[in-house]
Amino acid sequence: MFDILTLNKISNKIYTVLNDDYQVSDNSVSPDAILVRSYKMDDYEIGDNLLCVGRAGAGVNNIPLDRMTDAGVCVFNTPGANANAVKELVICALFLASRDIIGSNKWANGLSGDDVPKQVEKGKSAFGGTEILGKTLGIVGLGAIGLKVANAASALGMSVVGYDPYYKGDNQNIKVVTNLDCLYAESDYISLHLPLLPSTRGMISTDAISKMKDGAILINMARGELVDVNVVKHALECGKIRSYVVDFPNEDCLNTKGIIAIPHLGASTEEAEENCAIMASAQIKEYLEDGNIVNSVNFPNIKVARTLENRLTIIYNANTTALENIKALAEKIECTLNYAERGTVGYAIIDTSANLSLEDDENLVSSIADLDDIISIRIL
Repeated sequence: MFDILTLNKISNKIYTVLNDDYQVSDNSVSPDAILVRSYKMDDYEIGDNLLCVGRAGAGVNNIPLDRMTDAGVCVFNTPGANANAVKELVICALFLASRDIIGSNKWANGLSGDDVPKQVEKGKSAFGGTEILGKTLGIVGLGAIGLKVANAASALGMSVVGYDPYYKGDNQNIKVVTNLDCLYAESDYISLHLPLLPSTRGMISTDAISKMKDGAILINMARGELVDVNVVKHALECGKIRSYVVDFPNEDCLNTKGIIAIPHLGASTEEAEENCAIMASAQIKEYLEDGNIVNSVNFPNIKVARTLENRLTIIYNANTTALENIKALAEKIECTLNYAERGTVGYAIIDTSANLSLEDDENLVSSIADLDDIISIRIL
């Protein structure tokens, strides 16, 4: 029986994946795995039993990856599971920023009297907007979400410029540029779709905005810290930026003319929550039962079909001779050895018909456990 802790409300769709071998609760004190959405785990005490964390979403800024890695805990995310939901909100943001739907709705709801239709006709000119047809959308980050946004915007008649140093695809709807300055200069709208890293924090700065078109519209459905809000507010005041739509607002964003603050609704659809829950629970199940790693953000990804009766998984320090020693021991028995490394983390899967009982001091498990730089071993 595996014990699963939920730190946020998770869709019941997890039970289409997790069977009676799994006990799921929000009060487990010694879980084998954790399912989490936005709960901040920085102060979470990592127990000895914890093997993995499944993030039902893409971003993992709420999970202390360094501590998890040091403790031998594999962390998964669910890339692409909520991509359509975020894409749709980006398209919504294009219209909200272009047509002042929010401002006009607030004004219309303040009207009263028998002559409301006349007041509407008289006052509507204050809310004139622009169309997105024929305009250029710049997309920073061409991952699962960015590509969906690009295709949708193209279908709506927009030209699309994209920047992503890691993109190797060939999408006919996107003109890929090799530097951000070109994207800023060409774009009427700019949409951010990239992770928060030391290199991307505050990337929308005074210098970046100075290279944008006058009256550009900025959309941020990625992470609030990508943008220097004070710089954007100044740009709004002087007319350099026409509007800023953000799904991760802080206090500086609120009640500011030109800023449309959305309360982190990007993945808040029934479909996205279900997709993320199913994907995260499936990855946890595969890791716990078969030792396979799919969509990890801190461990190497490796998926191997079982070939022999017993399976052994090993987490080791990749910056040492641990792997060579594991290979040497594996050669002494009938087995298959597969491994992968990522940074300092090495992960090996051994399938064998040999005895893997921990009670036998002479067996493979005990021999490997005695090696230096072995972080953990599991028999599956």
